[in-house]
Order: sequence, then structure tokens, then C-alpha cells
Amino acid sequence: MTDSRLPARPISSEERQATIDRLCAHYAGDTLEEADFERRLDLAYTAKTSADLVAIERDLPELSAPAAAVAVPPSSVPAPQPAAAVPVDPSRRVAARDFMVSIWGATDRKGSWTPARTITSLSIMGGAGLDFRDATFGTDEVNVRVVAVMGGAEIIVPPGVRVEWNGVAIMGGVDIGEPVEPPGPDAPVIRVTGLVCMGSVEVVERERGETAKEARKRRRALRKARRRLAAESQD
Repeated sequence: MTDSRLPARPISSEERQATIDRLCAHYAGDTLEEADFERRLDLAYTAKTSADLVAIERDLPELSAPAAAVAVPPSSVPAPQPAAAVPVDPSRRVAARDFMVSIWGATDRKGSWTPARTITSLSIMGGAGLDFRDATFGTDEVNVRVVAVMGGAEIIVPPGVRVEWNGVAIMGGVDIGEPVEPPGPDAPVIRVTGLVCMGSVEVVERERGETAKEARKRRRALRKARRRLAAESQD
């Protein structure tokens, strides 16, 4: 159904993409169920006029600020583009070393902080959390040394940071999540090394203020949109 108040003019790729971006944001913010999201995504790709696009969103609520924050950048859906690198402030005073010890407990680094050049995390039947989303990098390389024995470490990074793993896992697991957009060549690097024994290390990418659930839904929406666009381009 179209809106008769709008001219039946052809739509631009930018208009179509903006609608897809908002649908992704609604899906990530739980406004849309998966089946409804898929249906509206189909309609967005087959829409012929601006009135068709308006009809797709007519019954949806206005996006709140947090939901709009997880909207997809227009250039990211057609093809994975390098994420904007997290800025590095060389004027920041950077400590040489930082130690985290978690034995039968939990230790976190989060909020506004400046990572040391080398961070050593020891977790024995405990957990360590490193959240770099609100961190200010004073160097373009941070070394994280992890020893997790029947314990674990969660490392949360924002888009625009490269993560590399070079360690050993014995009866344990290491999960380095794939970024939605690959980091650019000038992105700061977090090099994770160490030993995981009957424990785990998980690296996840999230936007600022984003929950784990919102991040999963945002990544899923992006990948669905890209697969759909790839299928459309082959037809």
C-alpha cells in the first residue's frame, strides 16, 4: 500500500539505504521480531517509489536515541568497509604495566581509562573484564597477557580496533569475535597472548552503551541485510 500524499517518483539508493538502516535499528532495539524484520527488508529492496518506503515504516514508533545509535552507517551495508580507527592520543601519559589478579573473584577495567602498554591478567577460578569502549588510547599497540586457570577473561572492544591472538589453550577455549567491519590499516592493535587452561577468553565487539543482546542483534541485522543485497545483485 502506498501513500497517495507523496509523489510516485523513483527512489534513490540513498533513500532505500536509509530505510534499511532504520529497519536494522528497530530490529536491534526489539521493535521488530525477526520474521517481521525479514518481511519489511524484502519490501525495502523491492520498493519502487518513496511512497512505498514510507508505507514500510508507517506503523513503527519513532526511534529513541539509544536505538538510533545502533543504526547502520549507510556505507556499511552494501559491502564491509573498514571501520573508522579509534583515535590514539600520543600526549596521554601511558603506564608501562598494569596487573589484574582475580582469584575466586572478579576484576574489571572499564569506563574512562588509559590502557597501559602491557596489561597482565591472572585469573584462577575467577574472572577478568577489560572494556576498551570508553578507553583513551595513548599508544597504537596494547599487549594483553592472559593466564586463565579454571577462570576466564572477557575483552570488549569498540569498532575500529584490531585484535590479534597468539597463545595456548589447554582444555579451554578462545573466542575472537569477527568484527562487522574490518579495522583499517591505521587502527590501534590489541595483542592478546597467554595460557588458557580449563578456562576461556572471549573477545567481543560492541558499540558504546550497547548491551550484549543489542550487539548480537545489530551484527545479525547487518549480515542479513548484506546477504539480501548480495542476492538481489545476482538476480
